Amino acid sequence: MITLENKVAIVTGAAHGIGRAIAELFAEAGARVVVADIEPAPWCDDSANTIFTYADVSKAADVERVIDIAAGLSGRIDILCNNAAYVGPGHASASATDEEWDRCYRVSLLGTQRFIAAALPYMLQQQSGSIINIASVQGLVAGRDSAAYTSIKHAIIGLTRSVAYDYGPQNIRANAICPGAIHTRISPQPGDELHQRQISKTFLNRIGTPREVASAALFLASDAASYITGAAIPVDGGWTSM
Repeated sequence: MITLENKVAIVTGAAHGIGRAIAELFAEAGARVVVADIEPAPWCDDSANTIFTYADVSKAADVERVIDIAAGLSGRIDILCNNAAYVGPGHASASATDEEWDRCYRVSLLGTQRFIAAALPYMLQQQSGSIINIASVQGLVAGRDSAAYTSIKHAIIGLTRSVAYDYGPQNIRANAICPGAIHTRISPQPGDELHQRQISKTFLNRIGTPREVASAALFLASDAASYITGAAIPVDGGWTSM
């Protein structure tokens, strides 16, 4: 059984969907989990090892406050999972506005970088840590009408590998998870054309669940993955192998 006993974790974008599933599974495995989001997470319960705090990951002051809350629990930050992302209407390159590019960059990429930079001093002091960045299959392959989103998800994988390279000697691991079609509140409805197209891109002929992504995150967060770093792991039902 995988355990995260006595570990402190941060999960961003964790009020709903994949982020919530990751935070809940980390807590079930014994970690103290700081849940950061711009939306409330009423499911959080300090007695169940989950602590909610409001955070806009595009704002440096919010990032520092979340780090301070997590470090205040025991003086450690063992696990950082960057899940927060900007998911708005996407466009092909000729139609994508500067605002779309800026939001994708500031939330998804710069927010991830800021959290990593703020957590690293604690991980360096401990000489250990696991950083998990939630990218996308669109960090590995192209997606229709999503020039900004696809570019930024590719960049998150590049950032992940750079961190893995630079801090591997200090026993700090960094990996990316690349979810495919996962059922969340923003997913297309069953029967929709996009829903059917997503299913057609999988070998398993179904949409995945947030818990299935969370299971990969739990493994990467744990000592069971102690020799895995710099990886970009698809959780996509075979999408990127097609």
